Amino acid sequence: MRLDQAELARWGARIGETITAPAFVGLSGPLGAGKSVLARAIGAGAGVEGPMPSPTFTLLQGYPASSGRRVVHLDLFRIDSPDELWELGWSQLPADAEVVLVEWPEKAGSALPADRWLIELTAPVGEPLLRDVEVTRVGSPPELAAFPLSLSER
Repeated sequence: MRLDQAELARWGARIGETITAPAFVGLSGPLGAGKSVLARAIGAGAGVEGPMPSPTFTLLQGYPASSGRRVVHLDLFRIDSPDELWELGWSQLPADAEVVLVEWPEKAGSALPADRWLIELTAPVGEPLLRDVEVTRVGSPPELAAFPLSLSER
């Protein structure tokens, strides 16, 4: 699927509206690919009010959302080893009412939960304003109505 930034934001909001907690969504891609844009859109769709700054330096930010849910946004770019995850309360994520959004999930290695969605964002060559989006379902995460596109499964 190929989206511009506005379409990516609308799609992310739809994910946030339809996602059932608990859920884990990994957001992968190079710097500037739109991971934070997508995370904010998912949070807004889930009912987070106000700004959602990137947790690049704090590593983890939590936000109350509508319907008693909570959005937890992590940015693992600065971690050096999956061993550092435990200090963030990783083993308790996601809790029953949480939607967990993780930028740079590959840094978690084998600590990633068995049931998760992975969304990979890349800029197609010669199209800097567009993003190619690939969604992979790993294990048995909750179904998402926002994913009517072709999915790969692992």
